[in-house]
Amino acid sequence: METLNLFQGNAVELGIGILQNFGIQENLASLIVYGGAGVLFFVVAAVFVLILTYLERKILADIQIRLGPMTAGPHGILQPLADVMKLIFKEDIKPKNRDKLLYFISPILVFIPVLLTLVLIPFNEFLSFANVGVGLLLLIAFGSITSLGMVIAGYSSGNKYSLISSMRSAAQMMAYEIPMIIVALSVVVLAGSMNFVDIVNAQQNLWFAVPLFLGLFVFFVAIIAEMSRVPFDTIEAESELVAGFHIEYSGMRFAFFYLAEYLELFIGSALITLLFLGGWNGLFAIPIIPEAVSGLFWFMAKTFALVYVAIWIRGTLPRFRIDQVLNLGWKFLIFAALLNLAIAGIIAYVF
Repeated sequence: METLNLFQGNAVELGIGILQNFGIQENLASLIVYGGAGVLFFVVAAVFVLILTYLERKILADIQIRLGPMTAGPHGILQPLADVMKLIFKEDIKPKNRDKLLYFISPILVFIPVLLTLVLIPFNEFLSFANVGVGLLLLIAFGSITSLGMVIAGYSSGNKYSLISSMRSAAQMMAYEIPMIIVALSVVVLAGSMNFVDIVNAQQNLWFAVPLFLGLFVFFVAIIAEMSRVPFDTIEAESELVAGFHIEYSGMRFAFFYLAEYLELFIGSALITLLFLGGWNGLFAIPIIPEAVSGLFWFMAKTFALVYVAIWIRGTLPRFRIDQVLNLGWKFLIFAALLNLAIAGIIAYVF
């Protein structure tokens, strides 16, 4: 049997090859690897959410000149775990006039597509669960399914505030999905591929943030709006809609929405890193450290820097009205995205 090259293929192929080297049949090896990878990715997703919730609380507290959580563990580091325990043991209260089937499946319909998008994200050239040729297209498609889950959650709850929130979600998704797709297309024009590894490799000499600076701005705004974060949090506006589309959810059902929200924050930041900031291509070489490790470091550093910016925006800007949100998307961002696409086409034609 041929020796497996550890630096070729994605993580799935790597795991199957290692098990085959130990004499395990391919079908059984595939079952073990895919099952283990599913559990691993859920654990990784949960860890990311724990880290992001703690960071957001501490950063917002610092912006507002507060201490933030300090009781649960040293400097409140165990507060996310306390939140998890609260959600696990919280009573699952269900409204009487709900649509039982849709009410049950909507949290799953929101969470699973977000988890699948995490599967598509390569952390460096050698660490990817699924190195798909059309990874960018699949990621955008999964994001659209998440918006559908939000609409179903609001409709199935039998609550007027949830329904209004779900309608806002649909309107906001349409207004910002279009410019986001157009900007992503401009990246594909320059890279010549929808594969994330190819897109990052195309930025080895010059990050796409330089020629497509307008596209970076449009994409960042669209991502923030897609995640319904401040100042685009009209979907969950507490002063208007109490808690938005998931007002009638509690316990672990609410936890799925919570997980999806913070995973989207990480995935959105990672996507901008891959498309515009060179992915795992560093600003400078780190001596002694292997390329795979340094690439992972640069990727995570850029991603968490964008997470910090998103949290910073939440702590400084007020919420837009729903009409302002839709006007920005339809009247300005779409035209800016088309201009960016034209710039990308000119650059690709000239160079």
